Amino acid sequence: MRLIKRKKIVDPDIKVDLFSVFFSSGFFTGYAPAASGTVGSAFALLFYLIPGFLNPFISASSILVCFTVGIFTSEKMIKRYGDDPSVVVIDEIVGMWITVFIAGFLSFGYPTIIIGFFMFRLFDIIKLYPASFFDKVKNGFGIMMDDVIAGVYGGFSTIIILLVIKYFY
Repeated sequence: MRLIKRKKIVDPDIKVDLFSVFFSSGFFTGYAPAASGTVGSAFALLFYLIPGFLNPFISASSILVCFTVGIFTSEKMIKRYGDDPSVVVIDEIVGMWITVFIAGFLSFGYPTIIIGFFMFRLFDIIKLYPASFFDKVKNGFGIMMDDVIAGVYGGFSTIIILLVIKYFY
């Protein structure tokens, strides 16, 4: 469990195409000087300001496309930056979207977004099984899957918290 991953270049001779850098770094948010995963997760929430992004078909399609493309672009980034590079945040973006997608079936609004954000970040950091298994898989699929699992945990825990709040209020 690493709270802060150091940015490093393991092979400066490897050049990564601009699309892979742009996409896997979440529109360059992965280059934030600190807490790039948190910055990427917060960036993911901005997509909910786009009209229509809440549509389950559009959200699910975006998750699937970004997950798939993220596997391939992350693989390219690994060659330059090493295993699970801190600049790669497309996994956090997809994980955050999964959290909100799942929790959004119960309700959508600021409480869902705020609670979902904190629950996703918690599960992304602590890496409960099977996320811990995928975190050890040193390829693009492993990078993406540990955050998918954290997103699922984050989504269902957000629903539980929202139900508890609703029960008491």
